[in-house]
Amino acid sequence: MAKLERYINDDFDTVVQTITNGILNTSMSASLEDSSDFHSGNCRCSVRVFERYSYMGGNRLSMSVTLFQGEDGQVQMSAITAGGSQAMFFKVNTWGEEAFLDVLQGIIDRAGW
Repeated sequence: MAKLERYINDDFDTVVQTITNGILNTSMSASLEDSSDFHSGNCRCSVRVFERYSYMGGNRLSMSVTLFQGEDGQVQMSAITAGGSQAMFFKVNTWGEEAFLDVLQGIIDRAGW
C-alpha cells in the first residue's frame, strides 16, 4: 500500500473533476470502478475508486481517492493504492502502486495544488 495526502485550496467540484479526468486520461487501462458523494450542511465528501493494469507487476491495482471539504472550505485529499503484489504472504513489489500515485502527483503538480 502507498498513500498520498494533500490540502488543496480550490473549488471542490474542480478538484474532483480534475483528478477524475486526469487519472482516466493517463492510461488506456484506467477505469473509474465506482464513486460516492455525500454532503451535510457545508461539508462535502467524494470517494473515487480507480483501477488500472500494472505492466510492471503484471496485474491490476486500485487507488481510492477521498476528498473532504469542511466548514473552512479547504479540500483534504487522501489517496491510497492497493493490489499490485503477486506474493501470498508479503508484498514482493509495490512499483505499480507507487507509479499509480505518481500519476496523481503529476495531476496535482500540473494543477498547482
